[in-house]
Amino acid sequence: MKTVVIRAQHRVEVIDEDVPTPRGDFALVKVRTAPMCTEFYRYRDGTEALCLGHEAAGEVVEVARSGRVHVGDRVVVMPQYPCGVCELCRQGDYIHCEHVVDPYTICGCATGKATYSQYTLKQDWLLLPIPGSMSTDEASMACCGLGASFGAVQTLEIGASDTVLVTGLGPVGLGAVINCRSRGARVLGLARNAFRAKLALELGAEAVLDPDGADCLPRLRALTGGRGVDKAIECSGGAAYQLSCIHGTRRKGKIAFVGESKDLTVKVSDDLIRNGLTLVGSWHWNLKDAPQMMATIAANTASIAKLVTHTFPLAEAEAAFKLQMTGECGKILLHPWD
Repeated sequence: MKTVVIRAQHRVEVIDEDVPTPRGDFALVKVRTAPMCTEFYRYRDGTEALCLGHEAAGEVVEVARSGRVHVGDRVVVMPQYPCGVCELCRQGDYIHCEHVVDPYTICGCATGKATYSQYTLKQDWLLLPIPGSMSTDEASMACCGLGASFGAVQTLEIGASDTVLVTGLGPVGLGAVINCRSRGARVLGLARNAFRAKLALELGAEAVLDPDGADCLPRLRALTGGRGVDKAIECSGGAAYQLSCIHGTRRKGKIAFVGESKDLTVKVSDDLIRNGLTLVGSWHWNLKDAPQMMATIAANTASIAKLVTHTFPLAEAEAAFKLQMTGECGKILLHPWD
């Protein structure tokens, strides 16, 4: 099977690997769509990576046991390799599992974790059925396209009465715009990238402000009658964006941190206690919400068609990485069999 690897800075190869054989509760999936995410940082920084990708959609081609999935099923491949038996997994919060398993050990193989590949291994209970009328490209948005912010939208209970600030309008933030607008919320955004700011407006954001502008917070306050937004979803991981969420959200408001980041200095008394803010960390979504996730995708296919700005065959993965580095794109998809 063909698999993409990064050898060094700006050096990508497509290599041949053995097709793995599933065992236990694992199934083998033929990857039709592999969305690209933060892996491009390794390409930028020159970090060797022999196992790329964490999201995919495709079809089951082999199972180790009968039951949950069958050969020919079209499925979304969910991220991670959780244990499936701990309390968090049983509650649907498998993404927080502290007892992850190793598919290589279970299946007795040395390949199958990557999704920038023609085949991948995954536990059968983490393969979500794709509705008949939905394409694999659309269904793959259940991962980091719409999925990354979907859990935040659920946790914050965003609805039509809310004004929501989305900071960092990369593919994850753009997905947050779609999720919020699908629930009728008013959306304001912060972004430096002009291409993505324009795309956010096309997806339904009312206004996109420059976080570096001296008038950013005053304008944000003016757009909300002086009080601040009701809720915020932080998708960048940048300190300036994070603080804009904290300072731009009204008293007793709620903020979800989605973007990965390092340290952030917050004035606990002035920023949090006096304002009564609720801050939550949000990493993916609860598996029990799969029907609602799929319904959200089905209701927003026109927006998803705008969010997905480019597709590439696996052989052109390096061109896709280069495009990601420019920021002149939304979500990029790889098609391993093109």
